[in-house]
Amino acid sequence: MTPRPEPRWPASLALLSCVGLYVILPNRLVVGPRWILPVLIALPLIPLSARRHRHPNESPHVRRATLSLIGLVTLANVASMALLVHHLLNTQVTQGRNLIYAAVSVWLTNVIVYGLWFWEIDRGGPQLRAGGSERLPDLQFPQMENPQYAPKGWRPRFTDYLYTSFANGTSFAPADAMPLTLLAKTLFLGESIVSLVTIAVVAARAVNILK
Repeated sequence: MTPRPEPRWPASLALLSCVGLYVILPNRLVVGPRWILPVLIALPLIPLSARRHRHPNESPHVRRATLSLIGLVTLANVASMALLVHHLLNTQVTQGRNLIYAAVSVWLTNVIVYGLWFWEIDRGGPQLRAGGSERLPDLQFPQMENPQYAPKGWRPRFTDYLYTSFANGTSFAPADAMPLTLLAKTLFLGESIVSLVTIAVVAARAVNILK
């Protein structure tokens, strides 16, 4: 099968978007100096982005580095969510709009970062999918069930995984692609927990403050 390399720039842009959302968080929701996360992301991301595509013969170190970056952003966002809830429950919060903005930033980061996770784990990652990997899928998209409604040779791209993350983050359940493996189900669960806490607890409290 002819390799069909996947472009790297959508994932790189998504990571940078997460960094941007982290930077605009209030100081009380940031763990450590604000500059640490952007530096830790940017330093490896620059050389990783030197090659335009993910391809079958790329070094295993590339995927390990990418997973490490995604994991770092995930941990930072979960920490921000925990600090947001802690601040909400243990202090007298009067600025509801600021709380809403912070909750939106945490939620958007959650959607983006899990879109990256789905893109990186399905069938072993984009570098294996580009080579026509025969591994069983971790996610089942509607086009896989109904190929007559998809272009010939269709396969999911980063935007498909990002939309899947958005759908799961708003419905707290699979609403587009279905998770098939334990790893995929665990990721779906993790995203739903963060979304549920952010929307149902933090955002609801902020709306009450605005009344």
